[in-house]
Amino acid sequence: MPKKTQPHPAFSLIHADGDPSVLLVCDHASNAVPAEFNGLGLPPEAFTRHIAYDIGAAQVTAALSRLLNAPAILAGFSRLLIDPNRGADDPTLVMKLSDGAIIPGNRHADAAVIADRIARYYRPYHQAIADRIAAARAKGVAPAILSLHSFTPVFQGRERPWRIGILWDRDARIAAPLLASLRADGKLCVGDNQPYSGELVGDCMYQHGTMNRLPHVLIEVRQDLIVDKSGAEHWAQLLAEVLQPILKKLER
Repeated sequence: MPKKTQPHPAFSLIHADGDPSVLLVCDHASNAVPAEFNGLGLPPEAFTRHIAYDIGAAQVTAALSRLLNAPAILAGFSRLLIDPNRGADDPTLVMKLSDGAIIPGNRHADAAVIADRIARYYRPYHQAIADRIAAARAKGVAPAILSLHSFTPVFQGRERPWRIGILWDRDARIAAPLLASLRADGKLCVGDNQPYSGELVGDCMYQHGTMNRLPHVLIEVRQDLIVDKSGAEHWAQLLAEVLQPILKKLER
């Protein structure tokens, strides 16, 4: 196990004084790995790829947080260190192989190593989300949770046609009207549980949305559309426009 150094922040909270009826989360906001882990044995360029984080997702989250006047919690560590969008007992919590790349620093990660990363990174991130939910409920508010992610335009040599994907499991209170609104003008290729399924037991939305019976949805935007500031702002604006009436209806 690497020698511990100065604590690395497990999460950041932005727009803390925003409307408690909405909470944004970004599980894969960061590609950061604390220096003590020596880059997990990977070359620096590995941390510019999707295997390390969701490109553009943090920027969309920050912009949407501002537009919705809602707080947002962003993970402060790379999913290569530990993946906050997995259950604590999920075998892919600490990946030893990702998108064809061996992760040398994870190859020999045993139960003690994983428990240490859970305690230092995974648990504080999830506790921050749980704390915001508890604070909202103390005010008599049941917050809607919006999770922001991004996906690669090409996977295993195949182009992905979707520009945005809406992922959901048992609760369609946000997903159904959001899908309808995004598809209304016929210009967007919108995925319904594409390019991934929202039916993942133990993931972030399962833990904080499903298990708390709170309205929630996971939104995936294609990375090439949000790789720069203008793209991230454009998609945040689009999402704010379609989400605002949905969220207002939930409040009523």
